[in-house]
Amino acid sequence: MEYKLADFKTPVHNDWCAGCGDFGILNAIQMSLYELEILPHQAAIFSGIGCSGKTPHFINTFGIHTLHGRVLPFAQGAKLANPNLKILAVGGDGDGLGIGSGHFVNSGRRNIDLTYIIYNNGVYGLTKGQASPTLKLGMKTKSLPQPNVNDSINPIALACISGFTYIARGYSYDIKHLKEVIKKGIEHEGLSFIDVLQPCPTYNDINTKEWYQSFTLDENNPSIRIPKIYKLEEEGYNGVVDNDEESSNKIIKAIEKSKEWENRIPVGVFYENKNTPTYEERLQGRIDNYKEYPPALQRIKDKNGNPNINIDRLLDELRTK
Repeated sequence: MEYKLADFKTPVHNDWCAGCGDFGILNAIQMSLYELEILPHQAAIFSGIGCSGKTPHFINTFGIHTLHGRVLPFAQGAKLANPNLKILAVGGDGDGLGIGSGHFVNSGRRNIDLTYIIYNNGVYGLTKGQASPTLKLGMKTKSLPQPNVNDSINPIALACISGFTYIARGYSYDIKHLKEVIKKGIEHEGLSFIDVLQPCPTYNDINTKEWYQSFTLDENNPSIRIPKIYKLEEEGYNGVVDNDEESSNKIIKAIEKSKEWENRIPVGVFYENKNTPTYEERLQGRIDNYKEYPPALQRIKDKNGNPNINIDRLLDELRTK
């Protein structure tokens, strides 16, 4: 059967605010799945709580709306149960880097083959604009009575030191570029993280669309305007790890790049390491035929409803001497 891009779009009423960056991210995800020729039944999208949590409602694939901060455990469980599925997890910066920060860090240790996209707008949009973990220290958005008293989390740096093997950033109003970043993340064999800068027109009146798309003047030639957001690949940056010896230097380089913010903000791929084995590959070394017969494809009972699983071998492996 031949699929069209429209097959990934679910015709339902959308409750996001007018001008929300979520629309751009949604379109980029739909286009990515279509261009990679991933059929609707071959993908599953998980979300946490927040405005971004509605994303699975608008994409015609398997969709699971989970608990606050728990999107990664759900998504990882699904991938291990059925490694044949392409798994995407989505959530806000508060969902993933606040209550979900422990899962974020520990997911990096496993390197399960899935793609995690954070919608980063600096506020808790669904609960009326409180400061999220990514809002900079001292910033006062329209919904805060006083400036933010907490320092901010750097999502790119946190992903680097946690062990994610594909780390990138996109901008929700540049759908074409964001789509390419997401496609690379989905194709990457390992744990991918994409930090998407997403203006919230309702509650964040500082990091607005106009702010992100503003220009600065070249110090040497004032007639030249330099865009705030620039693409790493267009300036010769290369975050791909060719061998394990250069991994540490590439991580340091990615973290340094991620600190650029006020005058210039980089988007693109900060770091990619294809040499780290995935969690599924590690399991294959312990469980015979894991990829051919993962849990989701195993029959656990016969036609009469009687269990047909023998766990004696598993118990022998777990028994202490």
